[in-house]
Amino acid sequence: MEKEWKRVDLITPDAGFFRSPATRLAPALIGCLLRRVTPEGIISGVIVETEAYTSDDPASHSFGGETSRNWPMFRGGGLAYVYLIYGIHNCFNVTSGVPGSGEAVLVRALEPCRGTGLMMDNRGLREPELLCSGPGRLCQAMGIDRSMNGSSLLHGELQVLLPSGTERPPISVSGRIGISRARELQRRFVLSGSRWISGRR
Repeated sequence: MEKEWKRVDLITPDAGFFRSPATRLAPALIGCLLRRVTPEGIISGVIVETEAYTSDDPASHSFGGETSRNWPMFRGGGLAYVYLIYGIHNCFNVTSGVPGSGEAVLVRALEPCRGTGLMMDNRGLREPELLCSGPGRLCQAMGIDRSMNGSSLLHGELQVLLPSGTERPPISVSGRIGISRARELQRRFVLSGSRWISGRR
């Protein structure tokens, strides 16, 4: 995948890209590149699985309004929303919509692209398919933690980049996984045929 992406022109999206509702931004992020610049080198992966969360969604952190935990969801699109689950794992989200909307897209899986050696060191394993196949795994592999919560994804060490051109990858849609409420909502988007996604394939 790394060789393939070296042939793809990547562009920095404008702020308007992230102002789309989460249900539109989630599929738009499939095929985009998540890249982090570290002192040890660049780590990146292609986004292959996302889930959309909105303020009218009982499974969303924003369902009950703004709190000290979910405030990035209310600041408009284009920020990192990083939170801890089970007291162990970080989860990375891309905020979406306009300020006050309370929306975000959970990035559930990446296809490793660059810096796989660093990812393996961060994860303490050598199996490529297990590096980023799940929200906690990808955060560990990419070294994403809560110090990045609220940071801009347009400029900085952590960025979302778009492939140039208008061709879109094939996307499959299903109910969300790993939650107990509103699982039936068709808000999980995956790159069709990808072996890098989390959960059931």
